[in-house]
Amino acid sequence: MDAVVGEPQGLRGLLPIGGRSILRHQLGLAMALGCSRIVVLAETLTGDLVALQHAAEAGGARFHVIASARALAPLVAAEDELLVLTEGLLAMPEDALRLLGDWPVILTLPVEAGLPLGFERIDINSAGAGAMLLPGKMIAALGDLPGDWNPGSALLRIASQARVVQRELPAVLLDQGRWRLIRDEAEAHRAEPGWVRLHTASALVRSPGLWIAAGVVRLLGPALLHAGTRPYVIALAAAITALLGAGAGWFGWSAAGFAMLALAWLVLQVAGLLARVERDSLLAWSGGASFDVLAEAALDCMLITLCAWRSEIPAVTGVPWGIAWFPPVVLLLLVRLLRRLQPEEPWTFWLNDRFVVGALLAVTSVLLPFDFVLRVLVVSLIVVGLVLGRRGDAGAAGLPGPGKPA
Repeated sequence: MDAVVGEPQGLRGLLPIGGRSILRHQLGLAMALGCSRIVVLAETLTGDLVALQHAAEAGGARFHVIASARALAPLVAAEDELLVLTEGLLAMPEDALRLLGDWPVILTLPVEAGLPLGFERIDINSAGAGAMLLPGKMIAALGDLPGDWNPGSALLRIASQARVVQRELPAVLLDQGRWRLIRDEAEAHRAEPGWVRLHTASALVRSPGLWIAAGVVRLLGPALLHAGTRPYVIALAAAITALLGAGAGWFGWSAAGFAMLALAWLVLQVAGLLARVERDSLLAWSGGASFDVLAEAALDCMLITLCAWRSEIPAVTGVPWGIAWFPPVVLLLLVRLLRRLQPEEPWTFWLNDRFVVGALLAVTSVLLPFDFVLRVLVVSLIVVGLVLGRRGDAGAAGLPGPGKPA
């Protein structure tokens, strides 16, 4: 790792992107490519490198910090594959995994595009793109070079002279910021917003709540991650908001309770998007899909409870206990059923958006006859389900559905 420009005590590999060092991003990439031994060239073992060692060992790899290039030779056998990543390289994992999938290979750039961005020249036409996958036997040639040679630069030239296959990086990766070299703290700050946008670009934003959550992540995500705020902290805030909403419903403030449950779902989606950013950038070894399912089920239970508390049916003499719970239970079950029947229909994303559902219930609680509206919604969703079922039966039988020409 080289020193940061203007900061002799700082190392480029430790510059933060999304609250984690660039070296931590590179570790995730190395582990995804199957590396079983991680070697970092640095003068001293710092606390940041100790944390990186723990992450590598948790992923099943051995970790080494060496002070000179010559110490690398005993760690690499001739039959090994050697992945070399330039300090400060930040690449979208799916691009790096695809381009480095076949070995041996040197990733390159046109020299006129690579040099201004800080990449190293190979020859008159090409510059290295900061990543290469080489046969381990090439490490032996480092012993013939002076000790002050940078091993990455030396291996780049050794591999070029050995005519290792060179693969040019698509220009679109540079244009979109999917492949870049971070050289100082200012570049790291400029890169973070684009990095978050790239990782949330494929999120399914098909309803108001999801649109708002994605906007919050793109606006505040870099600051939250840079401050070290992990997704589980935001999920905890969502849980607290949901409990406050349930408490408001208990004391009779139904509209406020529904609104707070809608807000809790929104905050939960923000946490989920940030967790997805960490998973997609290989900063987390496992996902949290089961937690998401449990959290949404708990929110649905709270919405049902608040609907039952808001209902005026229990005030009617002679009505059996528990009848007020029936309409909201049926309503939420129908919402889930229709979402499964039509998973790709845009309107079912609105149904599955608990921000929309909570806001609708809050408005209904204040302005409309609550119990009547619940029953209208239940009947409407049943009718929609019957229509969808008829269309599905007609399609399975090869017959025209309603509104389709024969």
